[in-house]
Amino acid sequence: MPRVVAVLLKSMKWLVISVLVLLALAAGWTGYVVASFDTTTLPPRHGQVDVVLEAPDGAPRPLIVGLGGAEGGNGWQRKRWTKQRQRFIDQGYAFLSLGYFGLPNTPEKLDRIALDGVSRAIREAQATPNVADDCVILIGGSKGAELALALASHDASIDAVVALAPSDTVFPAHTDAMTTASWSLDGEPLPFAPMPWAATWDLLRGDIGAVMERILAQPEADAARLPVERIRGPVLLVSSNRDEMWPAQRMAERMMARLDAAKFAHAHEHLAVEGSHTAVVDHFDAVEDFLARRVATLPQCSGTTASAP
Repeated sequence: MPRVVAVLLKSMKWLVISVLVLLALAAGWTGYVVASFDTTTLPPRHGQVDVVLEAPDGAPRPLIVGLGGAEGGNGWQRKRWTKQRQRFIDQGYAFLSLGYFGLPNTPEKLDRIALDGVSRAIREAQATPNVADDCVILIGGSKGAELALALASHDASIDAVVALAPSDTVFPAHTDAMTTASWSLDGEPLPFAPMPWAATWDLLRGDIGAVMERILAQPEADAARLPVERIRGPVLLVSSNRDEMWPAQRMAERMMARLDAAKFAHAHEHLAVEGSHTAVVDHFDAVEDFLARRVATLPQCSGTTASAP
């Protein structure tokens, strides 16, 4: 029996040593990745986006711009969104599906995506005869919601925002190093809440929600809050109460409080729903209703034939 115990103890000793060596190697590699990442040079194809415009013949239509999330690609062109895009078109809107990373003609990663590049693509779409030049509505989900709110906070030509599972903070880029901002303007990164070393283990075990909580808990997060009070039109926030990716409901409530404190002059609503991160996409009936009540009634957007469901 003592021999068996000795063998077990020896095995456990080598197991512990092996784990410590692996952790040291992982820490060393992570440190190398962070230290060697180029935080000054903008990524290839910076400012380029992928767009698909659907604007039926006839009178100029208000423009909805659909922004996907961290999955990359041109999310609103996926088959699952065909029906919803058509519903918006049937209600009198033109629809611009816009992909901003993960495509051959865009940056590879979600890293310092150019807000001005997105604005430029919207202006180009508005130059189309069938698209109105004075009414732009952004609809974004998750990271696309963060992008929509960031863009509308800096671009006065945006008339309304619908943010599904939103963020009120600029998070780090989706690179291996995570040492740059998700968004940039005029070639300069927006202030962002950095990735703390304490979140490394959460990241390695795939607990994204815990990573986001650690990022938000840092003092630097306050300076990375989006100035949503600068938005020039109605805002709808839709969040779920069991969001496992980030605390969208808490961030939405914080944005509502910020807008109220600033005496925001435009309609702003927060719809809190039951479910996980993706549950918000089950509530496009509320989105359509908001557009009919709060956006289609704006003087510059009154060309739409949308009506409340």
